[in-house]
Amino acid sequence: MKRAMIAMSGGVDSSVAAYLMVQAGYDCLGMTMRLYNNEDIGKTEKTCCSLDDVEDARSVAFRLGIPFRVFNFTEEFRSCVIDRFVNAYECGETPNPCIDCNKYLKFGKIFQRMDELGYDYVVTGHYARIEQDGDRFLLKKGLDDSKDQSYVLYGLTQAQLARTVFPLGGMTKAETRRIAEEQGFLNARKHDSQDICFVPDGDYAAFLERYTGKSYPAGEFVDTQGKVLGRHKGIVRYTIGQRKGLGLALPCPMYVKDKDMAGNRVILSKNEELFSRELDAKGFNWSALDCPSGTIRASAKIRYKHTEQPASVTPTGPDTVHIVFDEPQRAICRGQAVVLYDGDTVLGGGTII
Repeated sequence: MKRAMIAMSGGVDSSVAAYLMVQAGYDCLGMTMRLYNNEDIGKTEKTCCSLDDVEDARSVAFRLGIPFRVFNFTEEFRSCVIDRFVNAYECGETPNPCIDCNKYLKFGKIFQRMDELGYDYVVTGHYARIEQDGDRFLLKKGLDDSKDQSYVLYGLTQAQLARTVFPLGGMTKAETRRIAEEQGFLNARKHDSQDICFVPDGDYAAFLERYTGKSYPAGEFVDTQGKVLGRHKGIVRYTIGQRKGLGLALPCPMYVKDKDMAGNRVILSKNEELFSRELDAKGFNWSALDCPSGTIRASAKIRYKHTEQPASVTPTGPDTVHIVFDEPQRAICRGQAVVLYDGDTVLGGGTII
């Protein structure tokens, strides 16, 4: 009998994933990652991935009749996710910590524990699919376009894809909740997390100040010619493309175009100046194919909610690429991921620089 380790967050998706694996006849172990204590991030209310969710996951595992364990990864989460998040903001980037969590924790530390405990597969509640094509495993979009999470999974290697199962990849969220209700899971109607788990109120700047103990000083808003337009409230409070919350009264709408971290200046421009056709990316993981020897055509997605756009992609090194879009794209952000698709298949992805 194949043995499956189920990563259970306490939410409805991973709970139903566990149920489906039990129904499929796998010898299952439910496990939850303890990633932080609420007081570590300066919060007291319930947040996802916290101690509160451990009990929800334990309840579902008990109902399914499978063993359950909690793995303490607080130190790894701090160093591999939170600290990288803080460093990215302080360098003027816009990070995606969910991608780091997948890389270093869900498909890093959990894989390590899977091997140590003698299990065959890691199972998560992600909405994505894995298909085998000859000797290669393909990462594909989930069939529910509104829930597809393939973008944050681009870093999975062939070895990881071969030993990962996504039971929800062919389902809709409505179907998932229906199964949870039929099984009497206490989290059947639990709300999806909309924010970064360790910044549940969405106030990144306040989190950075609490976590680092630093105060990010005020500085100048300037236009692209260097003309001073006003004062900002701390450079980490602003992201590329932002318009709301600038606190300026200007003759025409202005948006954040760039950040001069050394000079502590936020550079503003008109909306049309936010568009560009080219980007470079590092840490590129080629998934569906080996690194091409020349330029290829693909559809590229530059943020989670972005619709992928046609582009020409040229490898510039073993894990670096240069991408030229057919049409200019708005607010390309350093630190975000760019992911390439061929239809519903992920070709690869990396970090925008």
